[in-house]
Amino acid sequence: MTEQPDNATSGTAATRIVVLGAGFGGIQTVRALERHCRGRKNVDITLVSRENFFVITPLLFEACSGRLELRHCAQPVRPALRVSRFIEAEVESVDVDRRVVGVVTGEGVLNEIPYDYLVVALGATTNLKMIPGAAEALTFKSVADAFVLRNQLIERFERADATQDADRRRRLLTIVVIGGGLVGVELIGELTAFVDDILRYYPRIKRDDLRFHLLEASPKILPEVDRELADASAYELSGRGVAIHLGTPVKAITAGSVQLADETIEADTIVLAAGIVPSPAVARIAVNHDPRGRIAVDAAMRSTSHSNVWALGDCAAIPDPEGRPYPALAQHAVREAKQLARNVVAVLDDRQTEPFDFDALGTMVALGHSRAVVQAFGTQFSGFFAWWFRRTYYLFQMPLWDRRLRIVLDWTIELFFRPDITKVDLVVDRHASTLN
Repeated sequence: MTEQPDNATSGTAATRIVVLGAGFGGIQTVRALERHCRGRKNVDITLVSRENFFVITPLLFEACSGRLELRHCAQPVRPALRVSRFIEAEVESVDVDRRVVGVVTGEGVLNEIPYDYLVVALGATTNLKMIPGAAEALTFKSVADAFVLRNQLIERFERADATQDADRRRRLLTIVVIGGGLVGVELIGELTAFVDDILRYYPRIKRDDLRFHLLEASPKILPEVDRELADASAYELSGRGVAIHLGTPVKAITAGSVQLADETIEADTIVLAAGIVPSPAVARIAVNHDPRGRIAVDAAMRSTSHSNVWALGDCAAIPDPEGRPYPALAQHAVREAKQLARNVVAVLDDRQTEPFDFDALGTMVALGHSRAVVQAFGTQFSGFFAWWFRRTYYLFQMPLWDRRLRIVLDWTIELFFRPDITKVDLVVDRHASTLN
């Protein structure tokens, strides 16, 4: 079955722009295209995503710890769009010769969506091939990941509180995060704050019973920031009992342990936060790719092999003025989206496209416990103000005011009330129905 634009029967040949992926890059691209194409009756814009929401990923850490309602770090797609069509479906294939996208809906039906211009913003997933046994670890890329990790931590506390086995108790209360980049550092920082908040409910568990390990293969954590801020972050985490292992590549992961070159760390909670690869759907698109599997594009974010295909974000290798790919950061994706939309409209108007050229505004790293480090606008600062600055910045990345107000309300409530330790069981209880 082939999807047809709404005006297919009106006799006009509308230009069909299809955007794949509703992450930072995809949603911002569609919103920018809507602004630039306002009043144009001959342009149809369609957004395709497997979820009907997009996540402000920097807020995911606080959602995991319960400082923010899990729903509130996500924004529903439909209210964020003005005139564009949204289709919730999984991208199955892209036929660049026929110019159609094959998608599978929730009912398992395969549809084809034709396009004149295609924008690929499908993002990336955690690289599970980098370390043997990586599939045994948890990941931290989605709302579901945050939900599962929070459930697991509370469950491990419950089991540790009940067990009399000292070795088992140690494993239950050991948390290992693999990867000392932005995600790994922010995650372990927020987890230390989370466990400190919930310890009051478990009088049989002492703070010294908890063990945190941050494993990083390179000589320092946070390669995205200057050495001074990286060292300050390491000092802050070490003060909370985090053992930071530098220059320590992981040899293998098993169920319940992490194997290093000279030791094995036994832990029930292992999170892999190192290394990403483009979404599997990206690999199936028959365009040029770089050695890491990203779509190869020019400086205007146009495919080097197919002029009507564009790409941005984590799944695209966008060259900077020196020819090096831009980093996979949210602030870059937002600005890439705006420039890409301008370039698509320029092509529609037979104008020259312009290269994407952006100097990062800086880097912000939350460390939990109302602490953060910020490197921005040529200056560096840390502590409470850095934490407040980061929160405020990402708050305003939410497109709609209703979600912003919900987030502020969550943060306000969190100041006055104790954390919630409800563990939501996802197993459906059918026992009662079998008795009737």
